[in-house]
Amino acid sequence: MVPGADETSGHTLLNKFDWRYMSVNITFLGGAGTVTGSKFLVRHSNKCLLVDCGLFQGYKQLRLRNRTPLPMAPGQIDAVLITHAHLDHSGYLPLLVKEGFSGHIYATSGTRDLCKILLPDSGHIQEEDADFANRHGFSKHSPALPLYTRQDALDCLPLIKAVPFWQSFSPIPGWRATFSPAGHILGAASILLEVAGRRILFSGDLGRPDDLVMNPPAQAPTADTVLIESTYGDRTHPNEDILAELTVPLKKIATRGGVAVIPVFAVGRAQALLHAIHMLKIKGDLPQSLPVFLDSPMAVHTTHLFERHLGDHRLEAKDANALTHTATMISSTDDSRALAYRHGPMIILSASGMATGGRVLHHLALYAGNHRNMIILTGFQAPGTRGATLASGAKTVRIHGREVEINAEVVQLQSASAHADANQILTWLRTMPKAPDQVYVVHGEPGPADLLRKRIQHELGWRATVPEHGSNWPT
Repeated sequence: MVPGADETSGHTLLNKFDWRYMSVNITFLGGAGTVTGSKFLVRHSNKCLLVDCGLFQGYKQLRLRNRTPLPMAPGQIDAVLITHAHLDHSGYLPLLVKEGFSGHIYATSGTRDLCKILLPDSGHIQEEDADFANRHGFSKHSPALPLYTRQDALDCLPLIKAVPFWQSFSPIPGWRATFSPAGHILGAASILLEVAGRRILFSGDLGRPDDLVMNPPAQAPTADTVLIESTYGDRTHPNEDILAELTVPLKKIATRGGVAVIPVFAVGRAQALLHAIHMLKIKGDLPQSLPVFLDSPMAVHTTHLFERHLGDHRLEAKDANALTHTATMISSTDDSRALAYRHGPMIILSASGMATGGRVLHHLALYAGNHRNMIILTGFQAPGTRGATLASGAKTVRIHGREVEINAEVVQLQSASAHADANQILTWLRTMPKAPDQVYVVHGEPGPADLLRKRIQHELGWRATVPEHGSNWPT
């Protein structure tokens, strides 16, 4: 046990040591006590590096952290490493650059290509949401302002430098980093950071070894310190696969002529569902004539990337190509609005995956009130999001300043997650050639994170801590 560390609470007690005197330390600026906002500041000597640069999502008190300045000026950060492109890991980059960061941002080529799609879209959605709030007068702020704009996002993209998997590089002179495949989504990586004789492993978001689309995570390398995600640290995925689980609700929609609204993450989840629907139609479990629409410019662009990054996933070229033909691709706002004039049966996949914003809100507002319709939730719903409200069985959900009745059938898939479950996380940790000195359990709600901490201690016999937001710990 690290001297002075309270293993249960994650507090650093300054009785026998002070983190400032340690050779290398980590400040947990996000992804601690929550699954969002991942930011880990690694400091050694007078240099510092940020691993992940994500947005906080969910509860308002978490989202407010996005507007709280970092404890150091962005211009003082020497480099940034990104595990993958999901906004809870990359979405703060435009603001970081806007506020003065000018160094390199290192990522895999898949992550770089996805950031080119996700970050401008994120800025655009924020501008649209702010404009909508101002026009309809439901914001408490006058005027409502976006966190950053589409142009801010475009301005940060030239700083992203692509590095291949397994190729070691120096983000800072004397520091070395290596990306290894993590599964999860295109380009997703675990990162081994070597500095001052310490080997620090950041798991990133780990994919499932049995994922329908993505390759399994690579084995974990030797490390002194591990930061392990715990999104599903308290659960085990069901044996039923996504094809079997998706068949029943979609058959019901086809039979009763309703509309299935499926909030999806534009990157990863949307493509997995498209592939699943394609396979169900080929098998004859769903009618070939059942209309499917992918209503998300970001998801549309992402889907085309699967043909350019064949090595990052399990799909052969013909299956990757089929993704773009399984659904009608909706990009323009006019085409999105036109869906309202169609009758069911039909399936609408639309972002965002937790119904926090984007076009899916308009579809939910239109279709949630009809009992013939269905809302299908496809993965983790962070507390405080509309997706979590829907999953809880609530009778209403607040959308664009008004309460919308929920009469549609709400279905939550258990097998669609792109995250490893607790057993799979432990299996991945067991691939390490030897035990690390310390494990920090991050990227999880308090309950799942602490349960995984206990399992790591009891089943692996390793020291494990759940750090608190803003805490400093030695490596």
